[in-house]
Amino acid sequence: MSEPAVSEADQRPLPVISMRHTTAWPLALVYAMLIVFASLFPFDGWRAQGIEPHVFLFAKIPPPYWTWFDVNTNIVGYAPLGFFLALALMRSGKPWLAAPLAFAAGTLLSLSMEFLQIYLPRRVPSNLDLVLNAAGTLIGALSAVLLEKLGALSRWSAFRSQWVGEDGAGVLVLLALWPFALLFPAAVPFGLGQVLERLDDGLQDLLLSTPFEAWLPLGDFALTPLSMVSEMLCVMLGLWIPCLLAYCAVQHMGRRALAGMLLVATGVGVTALSAALSWGPVHAWEWVDLPVRLGVWGGLGLAVIALPASRRMCAVLLLLVLVLHLSILNQAPTNVYFAQTLQAWEQGRFIRFYGLGQWLGWLWPYVTLAYVVVRVSRRRQPA
Repeated sequence: MSEPAVSEADQRPLPVISMRHTTAWPLALVYAMLIVFASLFPFDGWRAQGIEPHVFLFAKIPPPYWTWFDVNTNIVGYAPLGFFLALALMRSGKPWLAAPLAFAAGTLLSLSMEFLQIYLPRRVPSNLDLVLNAAGTLIGALSAVLLEKLGALSRWSAFRSQWVGEDGAGVLVLLALWPFALLFPAAVPFGLGQVLERLDDGLQDLLLSTPFEAWLPLGDFALTPLSMVSEMLCVMLGLWIPCLLAYCAVQHMGRRALAGMLLVATGVGVTALSAALSWGPVHAWEWVDLPVRLGVWGGLGLAVIALPASRRMCAVLLLLVLVLHLSILNQAPTNVYFAQTLQAWEQGRFIRFYGLGQWLGWLWPYVTLAYVVVRVSRRRQPA
């Protein structure tokens, strides 16, 4: 008896979602680092204050001074950590232990932060914060388990695999952090990574009256303000960078076009939100002058031009654009109005959150640069 004919459709393997390639682990790690920064900022004045480390655990709940703002931020602040940890554990083959392990990890992290705050005079440890942080972690972990049971996370994994493939986890993490990096005001719109002048000021304070003072990078180099053309170029490249980063993982031209438009719209919207938080809602669009308008349209045009390029070509192009963008930005000084804005943002009760945004704005281009170098240097996999 002859064997039944098998069609080509029947011979195709079913799509399998890899459990190893997930963005949950890097997102959980990055978010844990942000929590550590927010809990211990500003990292100065460390000293023993004669207080037993375990005293705050047995203090009265609630403490004398608390607000609903503190309650909400402590719960909401730890919920993403529990979500990412539980999701990563489920993707690693531990579905039944995901929620308990995520809850235990988040609680231990919060407990460690509260203990360390005893040695920081400007921070106050609180058992209420510990309880709320643990509750936020548990809420996030249970939300991940519930979404997994409903099949939402599996559909997201299939969607992500279809759009960026199995090697796009790093791209997604960097693109998710980009809007938060834009929240802190920049001297030039979308001009992330302008650190040379502030780095030189810090080194001057550190090396003052030492033989190494003459080695400072700006000692014999005068910074010149950006011209209108240079500002337009910085805006254009600053918007093109996340689009090229997305193109490194997305191959379909239609999806690239959609991703590029969404990234440009997100960048403009977040920058307007940053301006509204800095100077008030009335001045949310004051930053959109002629060079910025031309730069935004230029960045959108460059994103369209790069649509047909291969993923490897986009990575090489992104590497060159990052180096050019950072070199132009760091040859210009910070203007006076921007310095006044920084002073307004670096004071007040939101300093822990906006301090994180400032560090993200400083470091995001350099982390992206390192990621692109590693991606470009990898050997191409055979088809």
